[in-house]
Amino acid sequence: MAFHRRRNHYYNRFRSILPLIFSISGALLILFALLSFLAPTPIDSNNPQHTNSLYARNGVVEDTIGQSVLHVPKKGRTDRDIWSSKNSLYYYGCSNASIKFANADAVTQPNRYLLIVTSGGLNQQRTGIIDAVVAARILNATLVVPRLDQKSFWKDSSDFSEIFDVDWYISSLSKDVKIIKSLPKRGGKTWIPRNMRVPRKCSERCYQNRILPVLLKRHAIQLTKFDYRVANRLDTQLQKLRCRVNYHALKFTDPILRMGEKLVHRMRMKSKHFIALHLRFEPDMLAFSGCYYGGGDKERKELGAIRKRWKTLHVSNPDKERRHGKCPLTPREVGLMLRALGYSSDIHIYVASGEVYGGEETLAPLKALFPNFYTKETLASKEELEPFSSFSSRMAALDFIVCDESDVFVTNNNGNMARILAGRRRYFGHKPTIRPNAKKLYRLFLNQTTMSWEAFTSKMRTYQRGFMGEPKEVRPGRGEFHENPHTCICEDSEAKAKKDSGPGKYGKGYDDVLGDDEPELPDPDDDGYQDGPQEKEQFNGTGMDYDGITNEEPELEEILSD
Repeated sequence: MAFHRRRNHYYNRFRSILPLIFSISGALLILFALLSFLAPTPIDSNNPQHTNSLYARNGVVEDTIGQSVLHVPKKGRTDRDIWSSKNSLYYYGCSNASIKFANADAVTQPNRYLLIVTSGGLNQQRTGIIDAVVAARILNATLVVPRLDQKSFWKDSSDFSEIFDVDWYISSLSKDVKIIKSLPKRGGKTWIPRNMRVPRKCSERCYQNRILPVLLKRHAIQLTKFDYRVANRLDTQLQKLRCRVNYHALKFTDPILRMGEKLVHRMRMKSKHFIALHLRFEPDMLAFSGCYYGGGDKERKELGAIRKRWKTLHVSNPDKERRHGKCPLTPREVGLMLRALGYSSDIHIYVASGEVYGGEETLAPLKALFPNFYTKETLASKEELEPFSSFSSRMAALDFIVCDESDVFVTNNNGNMARILAGRRRYFGHKPTIRPNAKKLYRLFLNQTTMSWEAFTSKMRTYQRGFMGEPKEVRPGRGEFHENPHTCICEDSEAKAKKDSGPGKYGKGYDDVLGDDEPELPDPDDDGYQDGPQEKEQFNGTGMDYDGITNEEPELEEILSD
């Protein structure tokens, strides 16, 4: 009997506290759901680019990935000059014509007119403008001022004279090629030239065998989609002509030059030295690259949707692309690379970029590493940029000027702007130009959390030997001529002899500049006669200047352009 009374007593007490248990359980469920909603996306441990954050603590910047922390000191390297190369003192640009290079008046034939239509963005079009002069010289034809591409995705309506000083272009090349502003009328009527498409990397023999017979018959031809249509390997005098066009004849218009110089001046007012970074991280460019950057299902879905715009794109292997160095570095990786190379957190950095995928969240690690972060939009007012802001090529020209004038130029890609500026900076004194050794850096970034900052910087500096813009980094004939104008780089033999006979205070010899690697530039064309891979149209929804895709099968290396 007593047993039944005790059982009923405990039962009644349990029933009385049951609502309290339910209330506490419900509250815990709600709290758990709230925490799950607010918690960050789980880290993708299979990808080296997974979610990270950077923050300051005790005088260092801490780069946190999962539970691992990479301590990044604020101070940079002080054991060497990070702003110049002493070896560059012994090399200079040389592109004057030989006395054997006949004057244009002596070789230009009457009734031969060459017109070209460029393709792509500002820097891709620049290659076409340069090579158009060479093609006209090969054909002994009069060149009509090139037409710019106005039908790209972004539809920049600028013509040649609105970007480049056309009168200077014509006059400075008058001894090399005869250039006129428009095709003359024929019998009082408008002359309709014959449209043609030239194979990629067409040699002198190719132009003489394929193009000249048509020109002799029709007297006026127009070469369309003219980019990379002249071979890398040409006669020395034609190569020097390329350099005269690229480095001396092509000048931006006065309004563009004045605005560009104003931006450079404002950077100089902030600091004696500054870095310019050409950052390619636009959504459509990333989608085409086929690379993965650790954004999980959201990134795969968004970039996958963009890739569907191009039916010819095959399914890529993101890990393979990264292992082969085909993926541009992320803003965070660029920042860590620069800090490891000795550039401290107080250095001022100018960033030339379009719409960065992920926006401020993606840029945050770079800004944490380099707080003095500027763009043309932060240096100039809307009113100052108004004459340029509706024209992507003119905006790209402003970035080009600042990057060219910077003390150190850095890129996270190997596009047209990076290539052209690399060549230009070689020609004008080998100013430091840092291009990531992406193959080696892939492994370094993958394993960064297993090493100290000292070990990380040591490996970074080892891997980047041969990728810093030093003389003789790239062997003659490697890569596009626009990025490695070796024919137009001369050596001061007398100064070099004095240096070599000295006590070696300048460090390693020039041939020692090359490390175990050199920049992996494509080999030039064999003879340029065969039809190369088909070209791409420009695609850019961001206002920045780079190559895109057509319905033809493109090359990945060329898509990661301007």
